[in-house]
Amino acid sequence: MKKIKFQRIFLVVMDSVGIGALPDAKAFGDEGSHTLLHISQKMNGLNIPTLNDLGIGSLAAILGTQPRIHPNAIVTTAREVSSGKDTMTGHWEIMGLKTTKPFKTFTDTGFPTALLDELTLKTGHQFIGNIAASGTEIIMRLGEEHMRTKALIVYTSADSVLQIAAHESIIPVEELYRVCEIAREVCLRPEYRLGRIIARPFNGADAKTFKRTSNRHDYALSPTNPTVLDQLQSASLVTSCIGKISDIFNGQGVSHTVKTVSNSDGMLKTMDQIQQGFGPGLYFTNLVDFDSEFGHRRDPIGYGKALELFDRELNQLIPLLKKDDLLILTADHGNDPTHTGTDHTRERVPVIMYSQSIQDGQVITERESFADLGQTILANFHVESAPHLIGKSIIEILK
Repeated sequence: MKKIKFQRIFLVVMDSVGIGALPDAKAFGDEGSHTLLHISQKMNGLNIPTLNDLGIGSLAAILGTQPRIHPNAIVTTAREVSSGKDTMTGHWEIMGLKTTKPFKTFTDTGFPTALLDELTLKTGHQFIGNIAASGTEIIMRLGEEHMRTKALIVYTSADSVLQIAAHESIIPVEELYRVCEIAREVCLRPEYRLGRIIARPFNGADAKTFKRTSNRHDYALSPTNPTVLDQLQSASLVTSCIGKISDIFNGQGVSHTVKTVSNSDGMLKTMDQIQQGFGPGLYFTNLVDFDSEFGHRRDPIGYGKALELFDRELNQLIPLLKKDDLLILTADHGNDPTHTGTDHTRERVPVIMYSQSIQDGQVITERESFADLGQTILANFHVESAPHLIGKSIIEILK
């Protein structure tokens, strides 16, 4: 039996932490975007010594960092080849799938009247809102009207998503789920083709006290084909997902899932799994706050502070890793908080691979696809790929 170099791979997606516009960024309206650089400029330099030591400053001219090679880290950047710049597209590509037909977004226009009329007819509920908004912001704005009228709050974001919010004392959670299930069925049609429908229950007495509850439920599209997660699971390897990863893949190929409420909670739960764990395999974490709390809200200072907090937590995580563990830090797209609008930005992403067993730390050539990570994970565990899975394994990490 071939020896496995890394028994456990911890893949952490720093959601939206892009590192410079891709060559085709102009076609997406994102020419000149650079999430990390522009945040560092607004912060007058980022205080991220852990990431700096790992070599992130060797990938771009980020204020507060310097070019550096860590003896135990191999670093590079990766391009996205799929058509799109949303969460599902990025994560699916990391796990080997190329999306050629982008998911629909309704960020600028809201949902078509025909769609809402059909949902009203099929669910028996009226809807208010129908704008792109932060989930916490929109329940503050419309929550009291919802409680008076019982009309459900519908909204979207820069992602391919339809979200429906309702107060748990006005609309029982099971009824909200029923409405979302109907919306999921309707939005499978090509003219809508939304990646996710999300139920967003909340409670509280008024706008000042409204708070979303833990009863969120996602209704996602399943991946178009089996992914790297499926290949690993078929080989009886662990596929443990922390944060919204399981929702992004609609549970497909996932052996364990752990929900999180924040970036810090995600880091704590990742550290728990480093110390506890379930055995050999992939431990896959998404840290969504960078994107949802700061990128879409165009808050570069808040984003910068979140990166600095993550860096401190990363410094606590690294000593917990065993010699035969591999840590991979990457992203799924950009979300430059200094860019126009509120949408994601079409950017390359950083790739930092750290292990005590790496002795020849280096900066390597940019990867042609996010999918190189998935292929590298399969190659490490000697799991056969599949003809539809794209990407090439990173041979420098497997030596």
